Amino acid sequence: MARARSEERRGEIVRAAVEVIAERGYRGASLGTVAERVGLTQQGLLHYFPTKEALLVAVLEERDRWDTGGGSRAAADTWRLDLLASLVEYNAMRPGIVQTFSALLGESVTDGHPAREFFTERYAQVRSEMAAVLRAEFGDRLPSGLTPEQAAPLLTAVMDGLQYQWLLAPESVDMPAAFRAFLTLLRGPEEG
Repeated sequence: MARARSEERRGEIVRAAVEVIAERGYRGASLGTVAERVGLTQQGLLHYFPTKEALLVAVLEERDRWDTGGGSRAAADTWRLDLLASLVEYNAMRPGIVQTFSALLGESVTDGHPAREFFTERYAQVRSEMAAVLRAEFGDRLPSGLTPEQAAPLLTAVMDGLQYQWLLAPESVDMPAAFRAFLTLLRGPEEG
């Protein structure tokens, strides 16, 4: 019972941290602000997350769980290109989460950032998963002649790059439509 309550409280803290980071950015988010949102002192919050970095990683892991339906990172064989398009549509309905992820990703490229290792490992895994998705869809060669391993970083870059463009100009960038257009490029000309 105590363990379940502790996990529930950790979840509340992570959700509050997502909100605070979305509002203020990682650097502007303080443990004190997060603690206040959930009715704890900063010392009380440190009982659940001993450092700001530990909380940050929990926020990033939670975002990935949301994207994979609550489990661990999705197995490569569960994704298909049409499901990736659905994920892009889903992201377009939750700008706060996309903003949090994008801000943390952008900040993580600096030396010593606490999320750098998380994103480095995440992108290695995502590229591998995207290569598997592309291989399942096209075999060993895409219509362009690229291998799935060559196209996987491009697919990943388009997904994340569209998020940045959409966040900056949501009225000008239709993220789901642009991603579907990219899938058309991947699939090549219709055979007829």
